[in-house]
Amino acid sequence: MANTLLGMAVCIATPAAQAGEAASQRIARAGSQASTPGPAEYFTGRVRVDPVFAADENIRASGAYVSFEPGARSAWHTHPAGQRLLVVSGVGRVQEWGKPVQEIRPGDVIVCPPGVKHWHGAAATTAMTHLAVTGSVDGKSVEWMEKVTDDQYNAR
Repeated sequence: MANTLLGMAVCIATPAAQAGEAASQRIARAGSQASTPGPAEYFTGRVRVDPVFAADENIRASGAYVSFEPGARSAWHTHPAGQRLLVVSGVGRVQEWGKPVQEIRPGDVIVCPPGVKHWHGAAATTAMTHLAVTGSVDGKSVEWMEKVTDDQYNAR
């Protein structure tokens, strides 16, 4: 518990506070950012993106809940600074290029290193939502590639 509290205190201290300037916490109220559909150019099926926080000068990572209807998935893509996915509900699938499709469930954390080609989405008959925390380099967080084919999606 003490380590958790120490970690939280370290996260709250900002460069401004360390330089003697006044700094304070900000609260982004739930529901204050509009949901958006996942663009058909980068997703297959129905996908909804609910932004949680944007990258800024203090933390170069953004967060969003991404909800996939059954059978929906992202296109193949990479992240220049990596990505972490925390499955919060449902059953999903994830695949790294050249490796088998894997099933993912609530509580699973997928650690995707920078530059690793992958995709993720829902299982064929079950929706899935994950929290995506994605790093950015020079303001860029993703490089989109080709869509995942039905054969790739259904491979085991």
